[in-house]
Amino acid sequence: MRGIVGHRPASALTTGNVTGQSQEIVAVAARIRDTLLSRLDPQLDISDTNLVRQTLAEMFPRVLEEENLVLSRTERATIFDQVMAETLGYGPIQPLLRDNTVTEIMVNGPKAIYVERNGKIERTQLTFENNQHLLRIIQRIIAPLGRRVDESSPMVDARLPDGSRVNATISPVSLVGPVLTIRKFSKIPYTDEDLVRFGTVTPQFNEFARACVKARLNILVSGGTGSGKTTLLNVLSAYLPPDERIITIEDAAELQLKQEHVVTLEARPANIEGKGQISIRDLLVNSLRMRPDRIVIGEVRSGEALDMLQAMNTGHDGSLSTLHANTARDALRRLETMVLMAGMELPLRAIREQIASALDMIVHVGRYRDGSRRVMQVSEVQGMEGEVVVMQDIFRFVQTGMEDERILGSLQPTGIRPKFVEKIEQANIHLPASMFGVTLSPNRR
Repeated sequence: MRGIVGHRPASALTTGNVTGQSQEIVAVAARIRDTLLSRLDPQLDISDTNLVRQTLAEMFPRVLEEENLVLSRTERATIFDQVMAETLGYGPIQPLLRDNTVTEIMVNGPKAIYVERNGKIERTQLTFENNQHLLRIIQRIIAPLGRRVDESSPMVDARLPDGSRVNATISPVSLVGPVLTIRKFSKIPYTDEDLVRFGTVTPQFNEFARACVKARLNILVSGGTGSGKTTLLNVLSAYLPPDERIITIEDAAELQLKQEHVVTLEARPANIEGKGQISIRDLLVNSLRMRPDRIVIGEVRSGEALDMLQAMNTGHDGSLSTLHANTARDALRRLETMVLMAGMELPLRAIREQIASALDMIVHVGRYRDGSRRVMQVSEVQGMEGEVVVMQDIFRFVQTGMEDERILGSLQPTGIRPKFVEKIEQANIHLPASMFGVTLSPNRR
């Protein structure tokens, strides 16, 4: 009898282990899959999931009989699911995309698949067969999106229909085989209460942030890669009034605003001929002609920083955005650099004056070694003193210890009452002085 007879554990198929008997089972699964796919009508409409499943279900027993295989019911079901994943889904990583505990999928060549769970990276036992198998899945991901990846264009960014961000890099740029990175899109966005439960923020911060957004302060969220900038921006955006016209501008649409009057704009990369690119800067300039009450920019990375600052300084207050930086102070330095990238020959002092007059507050988020994400600094941009932009921390994360390898601590006030409290009070919002760790004398309360 050819192939495998008997009852192997289903885990051998689902985990992708390739040792001992598991290797035989994986080989059987691959052989059956290839046979079924080769016999599938190329004209079959694969968008009709039910039709594809029915067609493969009819072919499946015949192929097993031809291969002279006797498999357990569990093994048959697992192999069939693999065939469906190869036909309609994304092969070995399909279960990872369905796993709500996975926030990021990182494929470093066909034999190394990593995931991020709870802020920590771990290696899975899943594998692709070879480079061609991985490349085929990459092509399946990006082809419906009108994108391509090949030797002449070995890097591609795209967005899956569910909003997940995809980056693929292949040879000759990558020396380990095709590399695929997927930042998964959360179907249910986190709320401010979720962030309190995670320890990212405190209830006092949420009350303060709500007041700042409603009072139309210009807020910048800074942090490193994967620190939770977009998540925090989404939470801050939830505080925007429902009766205002909100325009969001992003490289890949991730923000999930619940307000009714929202216009979502998404940048577009160049086509195969290198034409048709629409940048964040193009969208930002165009948005100013769309009568926005609020502008929310997913991330500033280049010359659009100048247009953002000018918009903030010309009546479009209450804007929100993010950028990559290591500290709140570094965020200002990065802004200076990005303004210079706009191609305008502006003196450094003029740039700093633009920043100091445009921004009210910087919220810096970070990811600690235990995988937790925290708001580390909340800093007020107070203005200029000489050639320097003056900042002052309002809140700062204070670590109090460690427990079970998890960092303990919380966001604490520094005792400084920010100058922009006057602007908040003009919006008829009154925050207690105790929120900032300030104790007023009885005659000043």
